[in-house]
Amino acid sequence: MKIAAMFANGTGGTIDRPDPKAIDDFVVVKIRSVPMCTEYKGFKREREQDSVGFGHEAAGEVVEVAQAGRVNVGDRVVVQPQLGCGTCWLCLDGEHIHCQAGRRLPEGQSAGSTYAQYILKPDWLLSPFSEEISFHHAGMACCGLGPTFGAMQQMDVNALDTVMITGMGPVGLGGVINGHFRGAKVIAVESQPFRASLAKELGAIAVLDPTDEHILDKIKDLTDGLGVDKAMDCSGASAAHRLMVDSLKRKGQACFIGEGGNFPLGASSDMIRKGIVLRGNWHYSLSDFPALIKVISQVGDQLDKFITHEYGMSQVQTAWEQQLTGNVGKVVLDPWD
Repeated sequence: MKIAAMFANGTGGTIDRPDPKAIDDFVVVKIRSVPMCTEYKGFKREREQDSVGFGHEAAGEVVEVAQAGRVNVGDRVVVQPQLGCGTCWLCLDGEHIHCQAGRRLPEGQSAGSTYAQYILKPDWLLSPFSEEISFHHAGMACCGLGPTFGAMQQMDVNALDTVMITGMGPVGLGGVINGHFRGAKVIAVESQPFRASLAKELGAIAVLDPTDEHILDKIKDLTDGLGVDKAMDCSGASAAHRLMVDSLKRKGQACFIGEGGNFPLGASSDMIRKGIVLRGNWHYSLSDFPALIKVISQVGDQLDKFITHEYGMSQVQTAWEQQLTGNVGKVVLDPWD
């Protein structure tokens, strides 16, 4: 099979690797859509040797099973990220993303990444979807819509809420889609012109520039002077974390999604006196997948705008270079082109 590679000379392309084989509860999935995440950051760095093994988002079809299980050959499935152990309380609760034990691929197998034509995955980490949903759209159940969907489930975002989302990269843009679907008023925070424009097109009622020294006043103007009901950061920037806390109304809720560093937080001034709730979110409970795929089935027009670029995996270098411009929403690869 073909997999993507970053070469030591600074280019990208594909190389050949052995096809995986089904064994025990590990099944073989033929990948049909590969949503791209932050792998491009590794592409821009210098390296002394070739690098392979990228990606954690995919949708495809089951092509080989070794035993009777939860999926059958021909099933269309979303490939969930990571390899949970499947037996701890977190995995059993649908929160495999937080599994502390993990699991390895069977001995002799290496097909565990999604920038590839095939992947080997435990059957319980494959989430089936219907033929009415395209592979590209279904793939948005990973990082495209997944993290912000999980956050909104935790915070019970609804049509009575004004929600602020900082960072309009692909995860944040997916949050605009999720919030708009729930009927919430979404305030986006982004300085990059392409992404700011796309956020507005996807349903944000306002897009504010984080470098604007009057941004807090503008947020108050949009919320009757109270602040936002709920907020989430998808940038990982410490300044955005601080803005979330400062923008919340009394008894508001915020969720950290973007990976980042530290920021100043006052137990009394920020937490106790305001009565706010802060939480972190990485993915979503697998028990919520039926609800998420239902959302995906109803926001097809928005997803077509969200997915701004499609490439064959043979063009992976061009795809990474396009991501580096910042002028993208979600980018997807076809491993068979």
